Amino acid sequence: MHDLIIIGGGPAGIAAGVYAARKRLKAVLITEEIGGQSTVSDGIENWIGTTKISGTDLAKSFADHLDAVRDDVITLVAGERITSLEKSKDGFLARTKTGKEFSARAALIASGASRRKLDIPGAERFEHKGVTYCASCDGPLFADQDVAVVGGGNAGFETALQLLAYAKSVTLFHRHKEFKADPVTIEKACAHQNMHVVRHAEPLEVKGDQFVTGLTYKDKDSGETKSLAVSGIFVEAGVIPNTEFASGLVELDAVGRIKTDPRNQRTNTEGVWAAGDCTDELYHQNNIAAGDGVKALEDIYLWVKKR
Repeated sequence: MHDLIIIGGGPAGIAAGVYAARKRLKAVLITEEIGGQSTVSDGIENWIGTTKISGTDLAKSFADHLDAVRDDVITLVAGERITSLEKSKDGFLARTKTGKEFSARAALIASGASRRKLDIPGAERFEHKGVTYCASCDGPLFADQDVAVVGGGNAGFETALQLLAYAKSVTLFHRHKEFKADPVTIEKACAHQNMHVVRHAEPLEVKGDQFVTGLTYKDKDSGETKSLAVSGIFVEAGVIPNTEFASGLVELDAVGRIKTDPRNQRTNTEGVWAAGDCTDELYHQNNIAAGDGVKALEDIYLWVKKR
């Protein structure tokens, strides 16, 4: 019986693992891979303490840090996917896809989220070659270039605002006639002279050679197929939280994110915390996820020691 099960090896899970080791909490950290969503990025420029770091190097630094402190206190179980987390007689029981079982008095869910991908020809081929899912990570790489944003919600317009700081032009594509974003955000973005908006448009294909050169789309009003020359396509089609395994244990919001108390990351179930992109946290970034993990662990430590 462990003190704690940590589910996830992104910034939230690893931060919690490092702090658990320092506090000598006996924990098992279970993850498919270490690093989180940003492992696919060529250059992350907003990770505090580094000017620029690749996703691969960030993941390696996570693994190195955990290995340096975990000693015999933290058990790392890599390459495993959690399929269920449920209450047991003495705490909680986690099961993996391969049939392994792990028990602990408390659980921290830091399972992250998966980006909803752009499902059109060329999108997968040119991922990391012009098609990207993280403006904060990759935006500066497209300075003085023409780029497109796919998505008309708040995330799409906020991404456009970030890109307008350095891109030559930003064209935002939205599948519907009406935007889902806040009017103030829309107005701010559209006021920029280098911002262009294409409504009621259906992306059809990503064009390119070695890298992205353009986006073909359908004008849903006229039925005409058109093309736009761009070197970068930023996709903001939403994310899918990795929380299916906990749906019967903790309260989820309408899109499947775990509801938490932002003061301490507690869920509505005693003994279960959640941190990072799998939660209803307002902002989802590496630095924030790591902070959530630390905050949760501090509270978990006090909770465990009182029992």
